[in-house]
Formats: sequence, structure tokens, C-alpha cells
Amino acid sequence: MGGSATLGEGEVVRVSADRLRRKPYEKRLFQFQSELVKLQEWVKMEGRRLVVVFEGRDAAGKGSTIKRVAEYLNPRVARIAALPAPTERERTQWYFQRYVEHLPAAGEIVLFDRSWYNRAGVERVMGFCTQEEYTRFLHQCPIFERLLVEDGILLRKYWFSVSDAEQERRFRARLEDPMRRWKLSEMDLESITRWEEYSRAKDEMMIHTHIPEAPWYEVESEDKRRARINMISHLLSTVPYREVQRTPLEIPPRPAPTGYRRPPRLETAVPDVTDDLS
Repeated sequence: MGGSATLGEGEVVRVSADRLRRKPYEKRLFQFQSELVKLQEWVKMEGRRLVVVFEGRDAAGKGSTIKRVAEYLNPRVARIAALPAPTERERTQWYFQRYVEHLPAAGEIVLFDRSWYNRAGVERVMGFCTQEEYTRFLHQCPIFERLLVEDGILLRKYWFSVSDAEQERRFRARLEDPMRRWKLSEMDLESITRWEEYSRAKDEMMIHTHIPEAPWYEVESEDKRRARINMISHLLSTVPYREVQRTPLEIPPRPAPTGYRRPPRLETAVPDVTDDLS
């Protein structure tokens, strides 16, 4: 089943009950985002491969954290992998096969918004996989991740923890907000009635997949702002990046005009509707 390790004190990020105020949060976040840009340039220059797995309860803050991590990164270097439900053909493949297709090449970063751990969570609890498939996953997952690390991939796995009360509060906020209602599904709501089942599934998953080569790092996410800061800080502290020297760029002088005249605008030009905004 693969070796396991015990979560050490330094691997769990604890937060206070106080919500982090916006101004200090935004200041620290921007500082960390500038470091993420340096990390990105190091990954690109050194030809490294970085995989970051984001897992946790529904509404635990994974998506919003991924958004802040990727905000200033080059999408050609750092991309988000959020796979939909498998197709009929993919269901007949080796389980890890469709995730392998999204692994980074040299000089790339991949942020998994949920990952192969769907089998240990949603699929297990909702009955979307058989007991045999689930048992095989627990056996193969540590082997799979050891192979990734052995091949030189930097693998970081984060579990976002949130209480049942806070999760329900976030669900209600989404339900009442027409701009965010799309983020709430029937599957999300069912996670309320299956809270203990998901807890047991997570505990069993950790026993088998919290291995020395690819440990889990737990992020307390009662306060999303603190969770984002703590997660990004930890990621930066565990990757041995350095600031790389880039070739200086200079904007060349614009050449003198040679008589070119711009033709009339197309009839299909987009109309200006901003008069009332002045």
C-alpha cells in the first residue's frame, strides 16, 4: 500500500480565529506574487517541472487560491489543469493516464484544481468507482507519485481544511449571489449530508498517500485570506528557486513616418458606449 508518514507540526499551517484585514493581506499577497514570478522564471530557465496539487472540501478555497497563484504568471509557462468528468473512453484507460497527459514538460508549472485524488474522495463517497478500483488506487498512487518525484518533478500537495459551519456559510453565500451561483452544484450540496463519509475517506487517503517523497501539507482555510498567504508562503519556501538574470530589453525608437495613411474604419467597428461613464 506504500509507506506513510505522520504529519509533523511544521507541516500543518494553523491560523487564528481573527480574519486577516484586507490591506495587510493585499500587501503581503503582492510581495509573494512577485516571488512567484521569480520562481516561474527559474523554472523556465532551469528547465524544471513543478506540479502543485490543490485538494480539499468543496468551498474550502482551492479555486480562489489557484487564481491568486496564477494571477501574474505567464499562462504559457504556468497552466491550470481542471479536468471534467472522464469520457466513456477515458473510463476504460488506466486511471492515471488522463492526468499524465497534463503533466509539465521542462520549464513548465501545472496547478491541478483537483487531481487524481478524485478517486479517493468524490468517486469513493459517491460510489462512482468500485471497491476494487478504489483499493487499486490506494496501492498505485504512492508508486505513481514516487515515479514522478524520481523523474525530477517537483510535486507539492495541499489539502485545504474548512469546518462544516464555514462550508455551509459559503454555500449559502453562493446561493444568494447570482454572480457566483454557478459555483454551486447538487454534488456540492450533497457533501453536507455526507460530511462524515468525506472525512473518513480523507483520513484513509492520508494514511496511504502521505509519503516522505510526496507529503501532504494541510492548509487551515477558515479564513481564505490567511489560507492563500500561508499556502503561497509554504510553496515558495519548499522550492529552491533563485532570481535569474534576464537579458535587458530596450524599446527601440519609432521610425519616421513614410506617408502611410490609415483607411476608414470598418462599418463593423465596435460602438462606443462609455459616454455616460465620463
